[in-house]
Amino acid sequence: MEKLRRVLSGQDDEEQGLTSQVLDVSTLSWNTRLRWFAICFICGILCSLIGTSLLWLPGGVKLFAVFYTLGNISALASTCFLMGPVKQLKKMFESTRLFATVIMLLCLVLTLCAALWWHKNGLALLFCILQFLAMSWYSLSYIPYARDAVKKCCSSLIS
Repeated sequence: MEKLRRVLSGQDDEEQGLTSQVLDVSTLSWNTRLRWFAICFICGILCSLIGTSLLWLPGGVKLFAVFYTLGNISALASTCFLMGPVKQLKKMFESTRLFATVIMLLCLVLTLCAALWWHKNGLALLFCILQFLAMSWYSLSYIPYARDAVKKCCSSLIS
């Protein structure tokens, strides 16, 4: 359990520089960080489920887009409690995840723009679908060889 805690909190690198240690330090205890991770993650799931249930109401596309996006933002923010916000941002913008991160953040913003300012329900739904795909691709980047496995599965289905 101690090894898992060190890896998730970013303390696995024993030769970390002083600047990195200062930036990654957290004043929250490990138990508090786990609790807030769970709270944010569950809130994210609940927002997404509420948004999905509102989709079927008249005029619910706007509410769906907002709640679904808030759910994804909350789920994404939950990992900040495990790693710390600075390390999370550094990992998000590493070269292996840069494209997925930019597409995911762009889809989050475009979903809200389409629903709240442009009033284009179809476009909001399209951006929600793209948001889901981008978030999935981003999440797969944290699992070793997961993207390669998905690419191979999709290429075998196509051919």
